[in-house]
Amino acid sequence: MASIFAHGFAAYAFGKSFSKEITTKKFWILGIFCSVLPDADVISFAFGVKYEDFWGHRGFTHSFVFALLLGVLVTTIFYNKKLFTKNSIALIAYFTICTASHGILDAMTTGGLGIAFFSPFDNVRYFLPWRPIQVSPIGASKFFSIWGIKVLLSELIWVGIPGTIYILVTHYVKKYKIQSKSVE
Repeated sequence: MASIFAHGFAAYAFGKSFSKEITTKKFWILGIFCSVLPDADVISFAFGVKYEDFWGHRGFTHSFVFALLLGVLVTTIFYNKKLFTKNSIALIAYFTICTASHGILDAMTTGGLGIAFFSPFDNVRYFLPWRPIQVSPIGASKFFSIWGIKVLLSELIWVGIPGTIYILVTHYVKKYKIQSKSVE
C-alpha cells in the first residue's frame, strides 16, 4: 500500500480543483478521511480474514463500488442540507474520487496481491502496468525504518511532485479565469 501521507496528499491536491465555496475545513477532513479509510480493512486480519478474501486487505474496501457508496454516504451524512443542490454532485464526486484514489495508488505499488477494483462483481486483484511506488509496510513500527524512508522518498517523487504540479496548475487556471472574467 501507499502510505497514509500519499493518500492524504492526493485528496488534498484533488480538492484544490474545487471552489472556495465548498472547500471548508469539513471538506478537507472528510476528503482525507475518505482517502485513507480503505486501509481500515487491515483490522480483518485480527478476525482471521485472509488477505485475498472479499473483506481482506485491498478487497472490497478498495473497489470502485465502495468508493461510490462512501462518497454518497459521506455527502448524505455531512452535507444533508446541500443534498439536492448543484454542489451535491461535486461533493459526491470528490469523496468518491478521494476513496478511489486509494486503490489506484495502491495498484501502483511494488507489493501486495493487487486491488479488487471491480468487487463485488469481480474479486480478481489487479495491479496497474506501471508500479513505481515502493509498497509501505503494514504497521507503524515497521514504517519507522529504512523501508519507511524508501517509501516516503518514492512517494515524494511519484505522488508529491505530480500532486504539487497539479495544485500549481489548478491555482494558475483559477487565477486566469478570475482575471479574464474581471476584464470582460
